Amino acid sequence: MQTLTQVQFALGRLRTSPLSAVIHPPYRALRTGLAAMIMAMLVGLGQATAHDFKKGDLSIDHPTATPTAPGQPHGAIFIEKLKNSGAKDDQLIAARSGISKSMEVHRMSMDKGVMAMREIPGVTIPARGAVSMARGSKEGYHLMLMNLNRPLKEGEKFPVTLIFKNAGEVTVEIEVEKRSGAEHGHHTGSHKSGAAQGHKH
Repeated sequence: MQTLTQVQFALGRLRTSPLSAVIHPPYRALRTGLAAMIMAMLVGLGQATAHDFKKGDLSIDHPTATPTAPGQPHGAIFIEKLKNSGAKDDQLIAARSGISKSMEVHRMSMDKGVMAMREIPGVTIPARGAVSMARGSKEGYHLMLMNLNRPLKEGEKFPVTLIFKNAGEVTVEIEVEKRSGAEHGHHTGSHKSGAAQGHKH
């Protein structure tokens, strides 16, 4: 974290400065206490903003879901990036969560000028490569929460277990984030398992 590194450097310069030797002891103690407090706050901020998970050679960056309206049957999960540092391809083949009856891997693409949603066997993460499952990405990959047990509320978090062909299972924490205006209209409650669905925008 660049800000943390800059503060650490500045505090180090202050400790070795000739001015440090002439500061009155009470003020020196106050300065030391303030420095420690600032460092703790910055470290905490770095931990709070980090939202990625790792299993073996795989990294799962920033998994999120979109809020749903009362009565909306399905929800969508996105992952900023899936990274694979290993020598073999892997594949996200399934997922499960207690917040819905089932989950499916889906892809959104254009079909004869209409946005179509289809269930797919999985998402391949190439060896020493990465794939995006982010909102609005050209790949169109995402996970569907089929038949939600309750609406998803902005700001909440819930666990989901991702299942990979080689790496096995890894449980991640999903953050529910409000979608942007450009994404609004995608992933409404009109999905049907395994079928292509047209969406007009």
